[in-house]
Amino acid sequence: MSRALKIAAGTVAVASAGVAAVLVARPGAGSDEPAGGRLPPATVEITKGTLRESVEADGELGYGPTRTASARRQGIVTWLPESGATVTRGKPLHRIDDEPAVLMYGSTPAYRPMRSGDEGRDVAQLEKNLEALGYDGFTVDDDYTGSTADAVEQWQEDMGLPESGVVELGQVVFASGAVRVDALTAERDAAVAPGQALLTWTGTTKVVTVRLDVSDASVAEVGATASVTLPDGKRATGKVTEVATVIEPGAGQDAEPTTEIEAQVAIKTSFGTAAVDVTFTAAERKGVLTVPVAALVAADGGGFAVEVVEGDATRHVPVKTGLFADGRVEITGDGLAAGMTVGMPK
Repeated sequence: MSRALKIAAGTVAVASAGVAAVLVARPGAGSDEPAGGRLPPATVEITKGTLRESVEADGELGYGPTRTASARRQGIVTWLPESGATVTRGKPLHRIDDEPAVLMYGSTPAYRPMRSGDEGRDVAQLEKNLEALGYDGFTVDDDYTGSTADAVEQWQEDMGLPESGVVELGQVVFASGAVRVDALTAERDAAVAPGQALLTWTGTTKVVTVRLDVSDASVAEVGATASVTLPDGKRATGKVTEVATVIEPGAGQDAEPTTEIEAQVAIKTSFGTAAVDVTFTAAERKGVLTVPVAALVAADGGGFAVEVVEGDATRHVPVKTGLFADGRVEITGDGLAAGMTVGMPK
């Protein structure tokens, strides 16, 4: 994905040294005294509102990362879902020799047969799913007991599987939630071996995939909100649901690999796949006085001031600066208020 990551205009001037390049020193700027002399060449009003520092990045709208469902045993593919279909808990994801691989929810993949005496997170996932599907008579924990095996036998009977009380590899596929079938990589009636890809799948929620520099990781933590500009120009608010560190190999033989942050931002939209713009809020200040950065003047002895224009006279008022963003700066100073006019030096 091509990416043009950039800090919103004006936010680069966070350090005082960066601001000084646009400041103009004027006599008498060190105190709240009449400045005298000519009026400034341009003026602007002090405004009060919300100032945000933003990180912007290119994003790709879709259904998130694509994953692969593979055969876990040898056999003949007897059924596959249609591309684009949604599969939910308790439903087959595919069938080999007419035996289903049933979708269940969980983060730990099915990596072994599960039977009486086993313990682990995969057992706990299985029991949570059996309970959610209406089976009972066992305790939901990480122990596979005889009671668990009894419930598994009932589930196997209902699914048309051998009633062994043992969950064999290939009978269950764990995913974080409902899945959307992205594409089929095998055909019905095909002979398959363990490890052979059958289909690819994604989540069912629309998400925007965004790459960020590692230095911007703090703006894209799980739960953070982001604004997404859609192809029609409208904006949608999204929430970061997943974050991962991605290491990309260098392009040349001696090129160093690059490390980036990849974030998934969930949104609600009717658009399919599309390129979008994503804006994260790095900092926010509500109800503050702001002026354009260019309205700051250098005060004698250091610091900043603004040149307040009152009729045909001006005076310099020392100010303290806060957040810089979008070409504006937060200011506080004695007697300053929204609506007052300040000069814009050349």
